[in-house]
Amino acid sequence: MGLAGAVWAELPVPGFTLAWQHTIEKIRWEEDYRVTPEGLLLGEARVKGSGAGMEIPADAELREGSWHYQRQLAPLQPLRLGRTPEAGDYQLCFNQRCRSMSDWLGPPQATRPALELWSCELGSPGSSVDPGQDDG
Repeated sequence: MGLAGAVWAELPVPGFTLAWQHTIEKIRWEEDYRVTPEGLLLGEARVKGSGAGMEIPADAELREGSWHYQRQLAPLQPLRLGRTPEAGDYQLCFNQRCRSMSDWLGPPQATRPALELWSCELGSPGSSVDPGQDDG
């Protein structure tokens, strides 16, 4: 999977969870993606509650304190994310660990309000990041 903002990084993972806090409601959202040759395929999503602009789908199931649901979307190539200081940051979770996007890209900046994630084959140009490395 590739991710880019101010820099390029390549993460050799077959899947990941994208997590964030809703800016107004302060409720955690999580979306599971699988990396495929066609793009990033959204699997299950979870949210802890509803609120402003956060309607829970009718087919969602409440399990372990979160609403679980699936959306049927074509693979995303790329997945574009808004990333600004006002909105906070995303977490990227894989190998049973979550890390802030800031670990790779620095803090969100108004001058770079977007981030792109996409599937790619290993060996693409750019720097490779060991997903197990611990930077602190």
